[in-house]
Amino acid sequence: MSLSVVPAHWLQSGIAATDGEGFQAPGPESFWWPLIGSDTSNWAFTRPSFVVMASVVIIAIYYMSVVNKLTIVPTKRQWIAEQSYDFVRNTIARDVIGSKDFLQFLPLLLTLFTLILFNNIMGIVPFVQFPSMSRIAFPIVLTLIVYIVYHTVAIRRKHGVVGYLKSLVPPGLPGWLKPIMFILEFLTYFLIRPLTLALRLFGNMLAGHLMLLVFILGGEYLLLHGSNLFVQFSGVLGLGFGIVMTFFELLVQFLQAFIFTLLAALYISDAVSEHH
Repeated sequence: MSLSVVPAHWLQSGIAATDGEGFQAPGPESFWWPLIGSDTSNWAFTRPSFVVMASVVIIAIYYMSVVNKLTIVPTKRQWIAEQSYDFVRNTIARDVIGSKDFLQFLPLLLTLFTLILFNNIMGIVPFVQFPSMSRIAFPIVLTLIVYIVYHTVAIRRKHGVVGYLKSLVPPGLPGWLKPIMFILEFLTYFLIRPLTLALRLFGNMLAGHLMLLVFILGGEYLLLHGSNLFVQFSGVLGLGFGIVMTFFELLVQFLQAFIFTLLAALYISDAVSEHH
């Protein structure tokens, strides 16, 4: 990442000018990229929103173009699509939900995996360099979709809302323990699970992006503004660590897409099962 690639607001917040303030580490302000609107307006169309919308269009066009031109000997485009489908189908959906019920949820799980992975990888793509899932609104929306599906399926399988709520308490418990268990299970299924599912994805993408910013912007600042060779060499090391951590971040981005989809499949599996 060079100065020509780094957005202007990163330079303003991450590298001090010539007023002697020194280097200022990037913070939450580095995640606010309004394309339409401003920092002071009540509404703004941001770059992360554009990336998410563009990703939906790109993924849809890609899969439709592959499906419309299927060949016995797959092309590279078809091979990538088939590998993604097989990975989600066999590794996540079928193994977790079970061969009886997994097919009806496969489109949702494939969409979640590809959408999250695509937007996570945008964090290391030049001229974008921003993981959309580091904005908390996007993980929250995906989590809401998962939990609407989960609770809807659970209510249908447990014979209505009352039956679903009764199933939160395992049979055979002493009477005095049932209210305590019901409260704990209710909090788990309706609060803790959705909260942790969204925050896990958001927190990892936020922390990873901040880490890359610190290494790359800090290293560049030391290299360009260092007062001696030792400081400038430290800047070179910082940039080197930034490159290494970029590859590590790529692994984290894949794992977070996999974990989110896997947990969604686990929760759906819980909903379709006869017992919690």
